[in-house]
Amino acid sequence: MVQISRRRLLQTGTATIATAGIAGCLGQLGRGGGSLDSVTVAYVPIYPNMQHYVMELEGFYENVPTDVSIERFSSGPSVVKAFASGDVDVALFGITPAMVLVDKGTDAGVLAANSRNGFKVMGTTELADLYEQEGAATFERFEKERGRKVRFGAPPDGSVPDIVLRYWLQEDLGVGEMESTINKSKVPPAKAVQTIQSGDIDATIIQEPFATIIGQDDGFGELAWSGEILDNHPVTVLFANQRVLDDSAVAQSLVEQHISATEFTADSPDVAAAHAASVIGSGVSEELAKAAMDSTASEFVSDPHAITDQAATMGEFVANVGNIEEPVATEDLFAFDPYDALQ
Repeated sequence: MVQISRRRLLQTGTATIATAGIAGCLGQLGRGGGSLDSVTVAYVPIYPNMQHYVMELEGFYENVPTDVSIERFSSGPSVVKAFASGDVDVALFGITPAMVLVDKGTDAGVLAANSRNGFKVMGTTELADLYEQEGAATFERFEKERGRKVRFGAPPDGSVPDIVLRYWLQEDLGVGEMESTINKSKVPPAKAVQTIQSGDIDATIIQEPFATIIGQDDGFGELAWSGEILDNHPVTVLFANQRVLDDSAVAQSLVEQHISATEFTADSPDVAAAHAASVIGSGVSEELAKAAMDSTASEFVSDPHAITDQAATMGEFVANVGNIEEPVATEDLFAFDPYDALQ
């Protein structure tokens, strides 16, 4: 875990953010107005968290009326642990970790979406060609001809890509439960390129910029885009705890800066991509980050209302794999008021 602190004095005369009409979604807002001395923002260094890289390197966090410290985590589960213990106030991570935290009783809510429709199903050229010909019958035919199931690499059960993969097989294609249709192994996104190129797996469901890397290799092709599998499904979100939600000025300001970062990304995609590459590192070059901006799997949004329906659908699958007790109700998962107050 790497911590980067941004400490600053709030200047007198800073404009007060209007709080009239902000009622507490989930009973979470309305007591605020600048009472927080500081907040800790955590992020996982993945491409779908584009707004964070813009907010950090363009100085947008400096417009939030409290001191902001930034912490980098290597994985979603590590952020979940820190968030649950109260070490983190705000996180940019997957929608499914947010569900887990709320299900476990953490008082928190989704302030904004970050990204949606953010995966591609990539496979060997052989598998991609077969899928183009056979569609849903691909998996049965592959097993009949090869004597084994298609080997898929994907993150752990209950993760966002795992849930989208399950939906694709079970609901979109209707070929049965994932466990009976494919042979899935746990492969982190950063290792998916090497794993598929080495021949250890036949396919993967992967985010950018890794989908772009795989797609540039003649030996591989695209089977499906998640935006056509589960239209407008969420990937990552801006999630805040009770302390932040109770301070309406801070909560609304975070959303306002997030919206600005989304607009910046749309207006200056190459600059935003360069920011992402400089923060993510780990082999994500500026050239690659820019190329990935042209992908259908690179869609950055702020409006939390834009992801609620599919979040509910995904919640059912998260519950089915046992990561949560039952699907989390929309009103318990989302805190809409800060966003709505800005519209």
